[in-house]
Amino acid sequence: MKVLLDEHLPPALARALNALFAGEHEIIHLRDRFGPRVTDVEWIEALGREGRWIVISADRRITRNKAEYHAFRNSKLIGFFMSPSLYKSKITKQAERLLALWEGIVDLAGRVEGGAMFELPMKTTTRFRQLKP
Repeated sequence: MKVLLDEHLPPALARALNALFAGEHEIIHLRDRFGPRVTDVEWIEALGREGRWIVISADRRITRNKAEYHAFRNSKLIGFFMSPSLYKSKITKQAERLLALWEGIVDLAGRVEGGAMFELPMKTTTRFRQLKP
């Protein structure tokens, strides 16, 4: 699978995950792919044209901003957005949670339609809450 981490997560995390899952998944950071000044609508539409990507984000604004929300829902992207408590955690906790949730992320992304959005939970490793369909 192809995975993009957004600008609210460190590029080093994307590089570490890419190294860990080399040969199995391609994991890149938004800045490495699009540079520092791309808008959310621009990168969502660009990746949507390419096909299925998993987006791991700490930017819940995408789920609330009308233009970004509609661009995402009309794309082929599958979004996993950190819960507020996970987003406020230290990077070590965020990395730990991503690794604990990784199998579930990949499994769920393989079973849902593009445009789906889910919350990455702080505690459970078995349930992902779907964000407003």
